[in-house]
Amino acid sequence: MSVELSVDGMSCTDCEASVEEALEGLAGVESATADHETDTATADGEVDPLDAIVAVEDAGYDADTA
Repeated sequence: MSVELSVDGMSCTDCEASVEEALEGLAGVESATADHETDTATADGEVDPLDAIVAVEDAGYDADTA
């Protein structure tokens, strides 16, 4: 299962890395990707969408389910 998020506030590859790191820190996440050009992030694995949103917001970005 994967969770796709819409993420506002990413403007560079460092931002993508911050979002990916936040998502990969969640239990059950096998991998994560983020793309600042499309304002999206995806977490692959068994993860609650709300946990993913909170993790991204804690990293400093606005997030919602895509």
